[in-house]
Amino acid sequence: MLNHEITSTVGKHKARKRVGRGGGTGHGKTCGRGHKGSRSRAGATRFSLYEGGQMPLFRRLPKRGFSNCRFAVRCEIVNVSQLERFEDGSAIGIEQLSDVGLVGGPESKVKILGNGELTKKLEVTAHKFSKSAEQKIVASGGTVKLI
Repeated sequence: MLNHEITSTVGKHKARKRVGRGGGTGHGKTCGRGHKGSRSRAGATRFSLYEGGQMPLFRRLPKRGFSNCRFAVRCEIVNVSQLERFEDGSAIGIEQLSDVGLVGGPESKVKILGNGELTKKLEVTAHKFSKSAEQKIVASGGTVKLI
């Protein structure tokens, strides 16, 4: 057995800590939990922002402002170059894009952007199109349909 073979296996499998098995083990009686307090009891979990009873920072700071980000409509983006994988003359909708894996699922909103080149005649159906994407699809002989 060589030196590098020994060091790769040493410490690979760490034995679990067996608690409550007598004072001689160093983990007897209180099992490493100390005396009393919430962390010594079974089922105790601490709130991650807990500050020892002090008023937490997020409650000390005032609530200010409003953000519309929760109400934003987010679209999944597909570039014109990614549509090149479909066959010439095929109709492409949200279902076809999700089957190929370009969008998350059939319920997602899709915007087609004009990055890349398109050489095939396609019927593309989506929620939104950029001007350049629309021009490239029409220039290659295809059609654009909004949902």
